[in-house]
Amino acid sequence: MEKKVVKVVKIGGKLIEDENKLREFLNDFSELETPKILIHGGGSMATKIAQKLGYETKMVDGRRITDANSIKVITMVYGGLINKNIVAKLQARGTNAIGLCGADGASIVSKKREVKEIDFGFVGDIVKINASFISSLLEQGIIPVFSAISYSGDGQLYNTNGDSVAAEVAKAMSAIYDTELDFCFEKKGVLTDVDNDESVIKEIDEQLYKQLMNRGVISEGMLPKLHNCFQALHHGVTKIRLGDSNLLKKNSVHTKIVK
Repeated sequence: MEKKVVKVVKIGGKLIEDENKLREFLNDFSELETPKILIHGGGSMATKIAQKLGYETKMVDGRRITDANSIKVITMVYGGLINKNIVAKLQARGTNAIGLCGADGASIVSKKREVKEIDFGFVGDIVKINASFISSLLEQGIIPVFSAISYSGDGQLYNTNGDSVAAEVAKAMSAIYDTELDFCFEKKGVLTDVDNDESVIKEIDEQLYKQLMNRGVISEGMLPKLHNCFQALHHGVTKIRLGDSNLLKKNSVHTKIVK
């Protein structure tokens, strides 16, 4: 029996803060006829609100140190403000969505990131996705909207990389569905020149990925994103794309990840 298609879509924080781009993206997302799952971040908004509350945001190599105050702000901003606004906007478009974090339905279980050189605090690395729970929502025609918050078995909430959440959810769902994964962020795809938005690499396999890394074309935030892509591709995800807020349009310019 042929598997149903499900699409997992991750939208980055900068797009969430651009009202016009978010509106258009949610229009496109709502029009997708396949069952779908939306995952969002919101790091820059959390940083701004933390500053207003007088909390310092500590970053190491572009990664957030999530202390006790930070996890409170992240829970409020990701799981509350951003998540519920997106759900409300989807409902207004006739898409029956439900806002979730990893604790809901024990859907995204994680463990605290191991302390090596740096203690990242309340940051979680995913150990289990409850695919049957997520599938039960899809079968009822309900669209899950996940904030990038996971939880541990002992009840602790953890800040978790949104790209990792998307990749792990896609991998888990691929046991049940023909799963496709889209990463929507501020660029049109992977670029040969970060200052030239038109320098999109249309297709990347692992050999080209390694060449681009060695040449320094791919670096910083794009490295973990592509690592997640290839991990997902090797664990049953059938189609992976990266692009901007227009990615869900039929004729979008984007990067396709292939084996």
